[in-house]
Amino acid sequence: MGWFTKPAEITASTPTEAIWAVCPACKAYVPRAEWNNDLRVCPRCDYHDRLTCRQRVAQICDSGSFAEISAAVSVRDPLKFADASGAYADKAQAAVKKTGEGEAILTGTARIDGIPVVIGVMDFRFLGGSLASGTGERILLAAEAALKQRQPLILFSASGGARMHEGIISLMQMAKTCAGISRLQQARIPYISVLTDPTTGGVSASYAMVGDINIAEPKALIGFAGRRVIEQTIKQQLPEDFQTAEYLLEHGFLDHIVHRGAMKTFLAKVLRYASHG
Repeated sequence: MGWFTKPAEITASTPTEAIWAVCPACKAYVPRAEWNNDLRVCPRCDYHDRLTCRQRVAQICDSGSFAEISAAVSVRDPLKFADASGAYADKAQAAVKKTGEGEAILTGTARIDGIPVVIGVMDFRFLGGSLASGTGERILLAAEAALKQRQPLILFSASGGARMHEGIISLMQMAKTCAGISRLQQARIPYISVLTDPTTGGVSASYAMVGDINIAEPKALIGFAGRRVIEQTIKQQLPEDFQTAEYLLEHGFLDHIVHRGAMKTFLAKVLRYASHG
């Protein structure tokens, strides 16, 4: 009867999430290795999952070519803001710890298929990719670097809008970033804006929509106010595909929709064309 008392052997198992990724859109189970190799794009419904700023840089930039700039520019708390959920300073530090980034955008110089560029990539994990004084300063410095080096500027947007914790100072970044980009356009230096899911609020109402060419990933949410707010204001039901990249392309707000897997090749073609313009 020894089998009653013999200790059961514990078999080590691999957690399900380490083996499978679950598509946020269609809920399909995709092998984790396939999910990562396909740049977090669902093979079943073509949903483009969000990337971190470092993942995006690794996908777009030539290997080893990226050099970060403006890393010293980080979150500021000019209003000493706090609400019922806690102090802004504490939330910002938690975001820094969570993401490993000092602000909601990563900026630097790089090469794309051998072509030198200045690039900025927003990270939605950092307080919803919100636009604040540090974010705006990094974008402005990136624009100034592009102007000084006469290199194209590429910005990838992923944002919920202006960061309310900095009040009017965050809203000022809309004009500040557009002013920096305007100087590039006056100098005939290309600015390419790439809108990813989501690009909303003050970001969509400023630098994200003023590119010499505006492109987006498939099905990206792009808009200013929320769908429900608009419907309640105008007392009408909006189209099902309202505020999608496809809807904006159809109505002339975008120039092109580019699949993530083709993004680097597309950008390289645009950059070559611009360099001979």
